[in-house]
Amino acid sequence: MRADAPLSPPPMNASRIPWPGLVIALLTCLTLLSFGLDGWSVLAVFVVWIGTLWLVRAEPPPQRPPTNGASFSRESMGDLFEHSEAPVLVTDRDRVIIANLAARGLLGSHVIGQDARMALRQPEAVRLLDRSADGSAVVRGLARRGDIWRVNRKKLDGDLAVIEFVNKTAEADISRAHTDFVANASHELRTPLASIIGYVETLREDVDDLDPKMADKFLSTIQREGKRLQDLVSDLMSLSRIEAEKHDLPTDQIELSSLVQSAARDGAGSERAERLDFETAGPFFVRGDKQQLEQLVRNLVDNAMKYGIADSPVTVRLHPRGENRVRLTVTDRGEGIAAEHIPHLTRRFYRTDPGRSRASGGTGLGLAIVKHIVERHRGRLDIESTLGEGTRVTVTLPLDSDAE
Repeated sequence: MRADAPLSPPPMNASRIPWPGLVIALLTCLTLLSFGLDGWSVLAVFVVWIGTLWLVRAEPPPQRPPTNGASFSRESMGDLFEHSEAPVLVTDRDRVIIANLAARGLLGSHVIGQDARMALRQPEAVRLLDRSADGSAVVRGLARRGDIWRVNRKKLDGDLAVIEFVNKTAEADISRAHTDFVANASHELRTPLASIIGYVETLREDVDDLDPKMADKFLSTIQREGKRLQDLVSDLMSLSRIEAEKHDLPTDQIELSSLVQSAARDGAGSERAERLDFETAGPFFVRGDKQQLEQLVRNLVDNAMKYGIADSPVTVRLHPRGENRVRLTVTDRGEGIAAEHIPHLTRRFYRTDPGRSRASGGTGLGLAIVKHIVERHRGRLDIESTLGEGTRVTVTLPLDSDAE
């Protein structure tokens, strides 16, 4: 029979004839005849009575399967989870019957058909699967060393269960970076403060007996460390402000050629300005934040002056890159940087030579600030260096398409 065929009551067989009801109906109809009721009317009552008994005793109609989505086949359940961003497994008695695209990418296609405990092979996950109730667990190193996942398990009807994997690695990395930043910043602030406090205490204790030349030397150190502390706080505030604005595209139209020349001279200072070697064309118009672009150029030029060979030139070049971009390069002639350091140079407080950096007044934040400014302006930062020859930093920015 087709699922959509009309349902008809099953035939009444001998085992299901309602004899007590028939006897009562027959006696009732005979009584009505004895009272002189019309025979046709009595017959009609008898037929209706018997029909009612027949309907009451009939088999209930068969139940059609629900059509409101209450039950799913494995295929439909697999389709439901297939394109979820989170890896998802469906298990039957802890054996994997469905693994969506993200789960196959994480654990491999071979997990289908495996026992989920063998597929995960993590003590925390195995303990979660062994529990009869719903729950979650944090698993480390599930696919790669150092990754962190929260595994959620939800039991369904029967022996089915859904296992979801939520990647917590990025959150952990951000938290670790925040902790490292606070620790490094505290250390960098503590060092000049300790020096300042130490020299001030010495001056106060020996104020009457201290040689004037020695006192002047102490005061010069206090001034230098105070200036270093001021620069560090200023760079920390700049970095915080730039990070807060990094998702906001700059809207001001800036002529880059004149800005680069002016900011480069500020970064060099009057005592080092003669070392600058400009090779700029223009004009080049970009959409940018004038204050941040000036800070970018000053930081690059100041770094090149500090770490280049004394009295050697620092080349600042601005030239087109294709039709839609402009390239700024700052090149020094110095000792260069070993290749293993280059990927880490834009990290906060990273120094290839901490002693030399602090002696030259560096805060360790200059290139981190440059990187965030470049990212906000949708540009690109590249650093190239050759030991014994020098370092070249390149910033590529998009030109303003609305410039005349």
